[in-house]
Amino acid sequence: MSALPFAPLHIGSPALSARKATFSNVLLSEWTKIRTLRSTFFSLAVAIAISVGLGTLISYEAGSHYNPSQDWDPTATSLGALLIGQLAIAVLGALTITGEYSTGMIRTTLAAVPRRGRLLATKAAVFTGVALVTGEVLSWSAFALGQVVMHGHAPTASLSQPDVARAVLGAGLYVALIGLMAVAVGTLLRHTAGAIVSVVALLFVLPGVLEALPASWRNPVEEYWPTNAGSMVVEVTRGSHTLSAWWGFGEFALFVGLLLGFAFWLLQRRDA
Repeated sequence: MSALPFAPLHIGSPALSARKATFSNVLLSEWTKIRTLRSTFFSLAVAIAISVGLGTLISYEAGSHYNPSQDWDPTATSLGALLIGQLAIAVLGALTITGEYSTGMIRTTLAAVPRRGRLLATKAAVFTGVALVTGEVLSWSAFALGQVVMHGHAPTASLSQPDVARAVLGAGLYVALIGLMAVAVGTLLRHTAGAIVSVVALLFVLPGVLEALPASWRNPVEEYWPTNAGSMVVEVTRGSHTLSAWWGFGEFALFVGLLLGFAFWLLQRRDA
């Protein structure tokens, strides 16, 4: 699973020292793990295929069947598939921690890195860097290709138009935060399938359940539901009962931060 540059010859010997497991060494180890695992490349390939490949196809089809009488948001159309592709990033986020629990390698990792907070911090930092770069590449690529294939068939968007650049930039940020949420959930549950199901529930199932509530209850809950609020940063047009783009994203970031903080706390208080 991994090659720890600071791992001891045998567990329990004086050679095992927290001093050797420096933040930079642990960070390097986590970077080595994430870039050498097949699951990383598979997850990223799926994210690209859905977010960019399927997104471009959807943009072309939507543009080809454009009707001037319909509501039309070319930015949202080109970025629509990204909200499905984000699940691949979430799976990778969960696997960042649950993969070691499923193989039992977590015991070796924790023996080499006794400071569990440092371990989770480096895992979160490395994954966030990968997810942020990936999310931005996906969002800008999906937007650019979507506008190209819609051109000549339907009105297109440009970065000079109000809130378009923010929506494209925000899409990458939102995807990275979804992945970091999956890291936190994976740390809490220590089970890949359970973590993925929980993230899907937070993203799609529970917001869907809210639709069954009376409007007087549904509207305020939908407005402040973390993933709904965070997704406002991807929207060019703001609907009723929604937070503004950066306020919504800030609320979601706070939610993920609290979830990650609880994961830190729990990781240090239970057995591997």
